[in-house]
Amino acid sequence: MRLPYMRPALLLSALAAVHSGTAEEAMLSSTSLNSCQTDSQFSASLFNVVYTPHNNSASINVVATSSIEGNVTFNVNVVAYGYQIISQSLNPCDLGLAGLCPMTAGKLSLKFNFDVDASAKDQIPGIAYTFPDLDATVRVVLNKTDTHETVACVEADVSNGKTVDLLAVKWVLAIIAGLVLCSSAVLNGLGHSNAAAHIASGALSLFGFFQAQAILGMMSVHLPPVVQSWTQDFQWTMGIINVDFLQDIFTWYQRATGGTPSTIFDSLTTVSVQVEKRALSVLPEAAVGIYRRSAALIPRAATGLMKRGNITTGSGSYIVYGIQRVAFRAGIESTNLFLTGLVFYSLLVVFTVGGVAAFKGYCELAAKKKWMKSDTFLEFRNGWLTILKGILFRLTLIGYPQMTILCLWEFTQIDSPAEVVLAIFFLVGMTVTLGWAAFKVIRIARRSVAMHRNPAYILFSDPHALNKWGFLYVQFRASAYYFVIPVLGYTFVKSLFIAFAQGKGNVQAIGLLLIEAGALIAVSVLRPWMDKSTNSFNISICAVNFINAIFLLIFSDVFDQPALVNGVIGLILFFLNAIFATVLLIMVIVSTALVFYRKNPDGRYQFMADDRTSFMKSQSQLTGTTELDALAATARKAGGYYKPGLDLDDDNESISSDSMRRRTDGSRLSMPTGSSPESKGHLPNPPRSPVDPSVPLFPANGSSNRSISPYGPSSASAFRAQNNSTPTSFRAQHNASPWQRGAGYDH
Repeated sequence: MRLPYMRPALLLSALAAVHSGTAEEAMLSSTSLNSCQTDSQFSASLFNVVYTPHNNSASINVVATSSIEGNVTFNVNVVAYGYQIISQSLNPCDLGLAGLCPMTAGKLSLKFNFDVDASAKDQIPGIAYTFPDLDATVRVVLNKTDTHETVACVEADVSNGKTVDLLAVKWVLAIIAGLVLCSSAVLNGLGHSNAAAHIASGALSLFGFFQAQAILGMMSVHLPPVVQSWTQDFQWTMGIINVDFLQDIFTWYQRATGGTPSTIFDSLTTVSVQVEKRALSVLPEAAVGIYRRSAALIPRAATGLMKRGNITTGSGSYIVYGIQRVAFRAGIESTNLFLTGLVFYSLLVVFTVGGVAAFKGYCELAAKKKWMKSDTFLEFRNGWLTILKGILFRLTLIGYPQMTILCLWEFTQIDSPAEVVLAIFFLVGMTVTLGWAAFKVIRIARRSVAMHRNPAYILFSDPHALNKWGFLYVQFRASAYYFVIPVLGYTFVKSLFIAFAQGKGNVQAIGLLLIEAGALIAVSVLRPWMDKSTNSFNISICAVNFINAIFLLIFSDVFDQPALVNGVIGLILFFLNAIFATVLLIMVIVSTALVFYRKNPDGRYQFMADDRTSFMKSQSQLTGTTELDALAATARKAGGYYKPGLDLDDDNESISSDSMRRRTDGSRLSMPTGSSPESKGHLPNPPRSPVDPSVPLFPANGSSNRSISPYGPSSASAFRAQNNSTPTSFRAQHNASPWQRGAGYDH
């Protein structure tokens, strides 16, 4: 089998595109002028400067407010990645700058072009025009000529127009993730459950890493430009996608429900926006303490939370950081961010449901028209509603980090009363749904332990439970079925820090460091995933997340390190994560491709230590070869064990419940011919597990003190060792009737 997939070379090509300088003219520009002194007497609400080296000219458009009178000198310092490369003193009178020689108090509006000395081009290295997301700053200190008193300090961030925040990269990443997830679904539908589980686990872990990268960009810690752009490449995983007509709808909805939309993008021609990349402590006090709008509806207990609206400086320009910085860089008004994420997540769910229903219809039509074999995708066709439930649960798990952060953040913004209601509905609904699903898995696993002394038995032998709840435990070993609880807790606590600590970078950095450290220690000790390779894959992701948390702590300036350190660490973070993401992509793509090239996809992966493959039964492999099987299929209308309802709690309809009733009702228990001698006749006392079912952790090392099950051979793996056969041949030779499945007879 073959699957078309996007090669990682496309990602590298997209990244290399930022270095192409032939299509665009070399230039350096700045779009905001920031104050770097608390009592600065010169500030600008609009600042646009563009320098083009090929003609040695500069274009300036400034709207500023000055309280300085008299002649001044400019001390100019150019700093790149924290290293000072130019330091020069200039006299505006010598440059012929009208309005600045001498300076007068009042509002200045300057728009002009002037020639730059040709020697300036030689002082700027060529890499400054080509390296993406240049981290360079021009700082100008204004001193009075007569007294040498410092009266103002301003600085401008310089950009060369090159960036790693590319639309092509986002599309490539999204297509790869989507294709791999679809591949796992196709494999599962064809009956290759082992291969499908491995591919799905890798795809979900990769998607989780992408979301972790996006969350880095939402931190209010001051990030270097290249880190901001890199994390922006992954914001689509959080539903932050800019579509113009949808933004107009969101603005209308917000006004219609009593909100007041922000208008940053409408005022860009008259007001500058400062994308914060340094600590707020270096900004003037007015820039941090003044808010244009605040939410009077926030309770007194929440006064420490970030208030609604965009922060404005005393000069009238805006400052954006954290989640608002992500929204601004995506071209989305901050008041539309919550609705943007919510709507795109809802669209994902709707299109997925429509796609599954359309595929079901196509399969039925293809089988009827003889376009495909009648038993192809039989399990999906018979129980597609139950499988759809499992898909919806999986989408809930995938979207939980996104919706948790956005919903909690909406509580601090209160964009409109209706949006707050939506945030409550989605947050509570998704949390309760996942909590209920986790509770169901634990309940089923404990029942399996009580009945069969093995949690894997019912978890993997019951197709109803596997297709509906398997998204929570199939990527873990059977004895770690409970691990979804720590995963959900990790996501929720992390979201609390991101949403409620906006504006408190130190708190976020320290909190994230502790969370990631705990996660890395937990997964390294417990190793909960299904096999060694999957554990290594996920532990390496946790290790990189922990390293990123350390870098964020450095960016928060808690160590008061030189600016050069931040510049170097920013480059290290970018290259480390870019290389690691590329390696993960290659591993997932190659693994998926090799599976589709194999005649038996399941043969590529070793059998799990928990013997799950021995318990899994595919409906396509359980054909009615006897009259009893045919009668059973007719009675069930060829529907297997799937029920058409969309109920959440259908224990009474699953085979695990039927198995429990048969185990506990000894008076009605009868064994078919050929069953083991120990299990014939009546059992006056139901068997009891030697393991306390209240303890969720069962060792996966196969310790020798584990009791032998009285329901047949010691284990499926021992039987395979004696007969030198695979689980597939074992099922083929001992294919129990569907009447007996789940009751322990086929053990």
